[in-house]
Amino acid sequence: MSKGRLEAFSDGVIAILMTIMVLDLKVPEGTGWAALEPIIPKLLTYILSFVFLGIYWSNHHHMLQMTDRINGAMLWANLHLLFWLSLVPFVTGWMGENHFAALPTAIYGVVLLLAAIAYTILVRTIVAHHGNARLAAALGKDVKGWMSMLFYAVAIPLAFVNQWTSDGLYVLVALMWLVPDRRIESRL
Repeated sequence: MSKGRLEAFSDGVIAILMTIMVLDLKVPEGTGWAALEPIIPKLLTYILSFVFLGIYWSNHHHMLQMTDRINGAMLWANLHLLFWLSLVPFVTGWMGENHFAALPTAIYGVVLLLAAIAYTILVRTIVAHHGNARLAAALGKDVKGWMSMLFYAVAIPLAFVNQWTSDGLYVLVALMWLVPDRRIESRL
């Protein structure tokens, strides 16, 4: 199977998720700066989640550029990733609506962690089923990926101690990945 349909489907799902998130932002009542104050937590959470979805979209695109064909295992691994990404609008709204409260902040991290694990499974499935040496070499030991999962795993219980530190770890992971994965770009 060619990779075109998988790319198009994944692009469409991620675009819909981004759209759902922005539709959850309500227009403030009033015209002054004070009218924006109640929506700041939702807006900040939206921005962070938009960045995360953009990171997944960009890296997914680069990874598939190094893939020649798709099989059933890769389709299911990709659906697994899209499932966890589809929960991002829900946890984004929940965390923003509740002003970064402990449980929503922790569950936000759980979804991010499980999406990162799903992405790792997708990468390993592509490498294993096609012996994709270029992709394997580009990723190397994937220190950035493992560090991201470690930061999520630390941030989840930390949300019950200090949710701002937890949120800071989420932002740190986003900053680590903000630039598209140069390991793959350099091998294309």
